[in-house]
Amino acid sequence: MKLRNLLTAGLAAMALFTAGCVGGGDSANKMETPKEGPVELQVSAAASLTDAMKELATMYEKEHGNTKLVYNFGSSGALQQAIENGGTADVFVSAAQKQMNALDEKKLLADGTRVDLLINDVVLITAKDSKLNLPDFKAVLDPQVAHIALGEPKGVPVGQYSEEVFTKLGILDDVKARAVYGSDVRQVLAWVETGDADCGVVYATDAAISDKVKVTAVAPADTHKPIVYPAAVLKDAKNMKEAKDFLAFLQTNAAKKVFEKYGFKVK
Repeated sequence: MKLRNLLTAGLAAMALFTAGCVGGGDSANKMETPKEGPVELQVSAAASLTDAMKELATMYEKEHGNTKLVYNFGSSGALQQAIENGGTADVFVSAAQKQMNALDEKKLLADGTRVDLLINDVVLITAKDSKLNLPDFKAVLDPQVAHIALGEPKGVPVGQYSEEVFTKLGILDDVKARAVYGSDVRQVLAWVETGDADCGVVYATDAAISDKVKVTAVAPADTHKPIVYPAAVLKDAKNMKEAKDFLAFLQTNAAKKVFEKYGFKVK
């Protein structure tokens, strides 16, 4: 009986061992490292680039299946502050040099990646059906103009350019008395589209994408600093190679055609 019991116990132990091996094999298969999905490239870009960048994303992702572009659009000043405070970003495209300079001074840009990408214009707009006659920027002081939509000058480049224009014309204080300030250029555009503001100052590219506004004047070049859009890879980019590849793509002829389609001038 003892021998039979020993044989039975041995066979049971072998069965358990065999089952364990089979089970272990299944577990090992289940524990295989899953295939990684596409790299999510974080791109912080000025609000005025929204439409062009979205079209470029479609183009880029078709050719680079391993990369998914994740955009964060906003005022250049807000994006700059977010980056300084440790916000996630691989690439930054600003609507002005000021914000990029600030990051450069704090050594937050990857060496040798900064480029001047685009040029834009500042324009005065009214709603498409507006009866106002505003042939130049001084005309915003027309008594019929109650609200002038501007970008908030501390963090919104178009607001800074607007103040430069009105300062050059000697009417900034009068303009401020009627000004309403948007958090980015797209908010300024929206206020003019809806009639919440009688007129506004935006980029030529923003006016071009809207069928609800019309351009009444272009700011003379000598009334403001050149409107240059710089781009750079961030020093702490989590996806450095992909970031550099995307920045290189933004400088290709294919990308330039898209930018020009939306009214930008290419450097």
